[in-house]
Amino acid sequence: MLSNHLQNGIETARLVWSRLPNSDDEALDEVGLSKKSDGSRSESLDYEVIENNAYREEQAQRGKLMVGYYVGVKWFFALLIGIGTGLAAVFINISVENFAGWKFQLTFSIIQKSYVAGFLVYILFNLLLVFSSVYIVTQFAPAAAGSGIPEIKGYLNGVDTHGILLFRTLIGKIFGSIGSVGGGLALGKEGPLVHTGACIASLLGQGGSTKYHLSSRWLQVFKTDRDRRDLVTCGCAAGVAAAFRAPVGGVLFALEEVTSWWRSQLMWRVFFTSAVVAVVVRTAMGWCKSGKCGHFGSGGFIIWDISDGQEDYSFEELLPMAIIGVIGGLLGALFNQLTLYITYWRRNYLHKKGSRVKMIEVCLVSLITSVISFGLPLLRKCSPCPEVELNSSIECPRPPGMYGNYVNFYCGKDKEYNDLATIFFNTQDDAIRNLFSAKTIHEYSAQSLLTFLVMFYSLAVVTFGTAVPAGQFVPGIMIGSTYGRLVGMFVVNFYKKLNIEEGTYALLGAASFLGGSMRMTVSLCVIMVEITNNLKLLPLIMLVLLISKAVGDAFNEGLYEEQARLRGIPLLESRPKYQMRKMTAKEACGNKKVVYFPRVVKVADVVSILQSNEHNGFPVIDHTRNGESLVIGLMLRRWNFLSNLPFVMLWHL
Repeated sequence: MLSNHLQNGIETARLVWSRLPNSDDEALDEVGLSKKSDGSRSESLDYEVIENNAYREEQAQRGKLMVGYYVGVKWFFALLIGIGTGLAAVFINISVENFAGWKFQLTFSIIQKSYVAGFLVYILFNLLLVFSSVYIVTQFAPAAAGSGIPEIKGYLNGVDTHGILLFRTLIGKIFGSIGSVGGGLALGKEGPLVHTGACIASLLGQGGSTKYHLSSRWLQVFKTDRDRRDLVTCGCAAGVAAAFRAPVGGVLFALEEVTSWWRSQLMWRVFFTSAVVAVVVRTAMGWCKSGKCGHFGSGGFIIWDISDGQEDYSFEELLPMAIIGVIGGLLGALFNQLTLYITYWRRNYLHKKGSRVKMIEVCLVSLITSVISFGLPLLRKCSPCPEVELNSSIECPRPPGMYGNYVNFYCGKDKEYNDLATIFFNTQDDAIRNLFSAKTIHEYSAQSLLTFLVMFYSLAVVTFGTAVPAGQFVPGIMIGSTYGRLVGMFVVNFYKKLNIEEGTYALLGAASFLGGSMRMTVSLCVIMVEITNNLKLLPLIMLVLLISKAVGDAFNEGLYEEQARLRGIPLLESRPKYQMRKMTAKEACGNKKVVYFPRVVKVADVVSILQSNEHNGFPVIDHTRNGESLVIGLMLRRWNFLSNLPFVMLWHL
């Protein structure tokens, strides 16, 4: 009888295998039929090593040469991930800087003759870039929308959302980020870079993309989810290292924020990958200094060197710094809640109307952003340039077509600048560099900073969740540095001390908002120190991060946790909540019965069970001689059709 089950199972498995999809953008439905994935479905991954007889036999057949080859391939893949992510980050940054440079140069040259014509050109340029981004996402790679960090965090915690690590998602993420960031939307490219690194790592782990004929048998070494998970962890760290030029921060980000499994061997590979990224980015920036990269260089990769800023701080400054932490916690928690409400409305009402509505929505957001960033500086009166020393590097005003500090925008006199245009009419990286800058006291008025804070905060809330690749690191730094500089202006006027720098308070404000929104501490602290190149401010950054996180935790969870819950990604917390400590498994299951497989089962029963529920994991139960039930393993849904069915059903420990 058992041989008959075996033969029938083999034939059924071959039949179902012939009906499986060959493309990498299709997923299995409940009975193994192909189904287009929209990124909304997910399945469980098994990262545990099942030490059954088959596993022990496989390990015993491996010789020392095979084990050495296996380890060497892991390190080689870590090298490739670092190189690939670094090159992707260089390409994105060069493209964004050049598009922004062309846009501002063209706009500044036209407004010398007509502000109306310059305004129209500025709007059309932004619309073209943003439309290219949303078209790529909606028509080619739907899973490339958003930052991708909640989905990657779910993947590293055992929940795979279909479509998030495909080759088309990687392409959509890269080119979509160029369009959305270059188009001036209130979002950043740092979150998408984390997703980009994860996609590169996953594609290497599975040997490439079969659909686009970019696969190699020599790369198809790793066959388990656990090995691919380790590669994706390296990719996440590489993305952060490339985005912020912060290799140590990338390692800590992967450890603190995204992964739930960590060991010393993985840490060494992650650290090696981040170091490779740092070398690649540094080499590319050195090559671009010769002028071969167009407008790249004045903005470039994020590195806001404030080592020439405030040297020391007094005890009485700790109170306003603590207030910055409280403000960051409040505004960060409010940001999380507002984006949660708006994203929920989008997903359940607006985005269900089709791709055309998504494209119209993003184009409207781009139009509003362009009108605000161009129109508000026109309403602001220009300020006279400050008196600078002869040997100072400060140039006021900037000549037309050049963007940086002291931008001349709609000013009647030569020695005047528009402080609101200095923030609005710039790339986000350059605007943050201006807000962080030292020796520029009284460059901004409180009215301009408050106007920018309200407008940009509102734009960031509305833009987050649209159908374009969107990161929240740089917009968070923009928001935080604005109110931080406001507090710094108050401290300068109140204490009347010459050694107090407004840029220092802008940095602390940026850290406080990110801590209040994303609830990261150690990794964020190291990232802020690495991008500012000022180790003296480490205790102050730690202070505001601790305060902002404590304040934000009193209201809601972090941004990525809220967005993961909204997307239906079940993240298992590292520790159970207090109310769950006395809860039994029976109480958690409620009235639902456990769906399981017996040790020996018919193929028809397997298909019936898969059709009747949407579970991704099924316990395998055996019975002892005295009738006691014994759990001998766990079956995942995809194993039932991607393996030899009868062999799997007879699998035991």
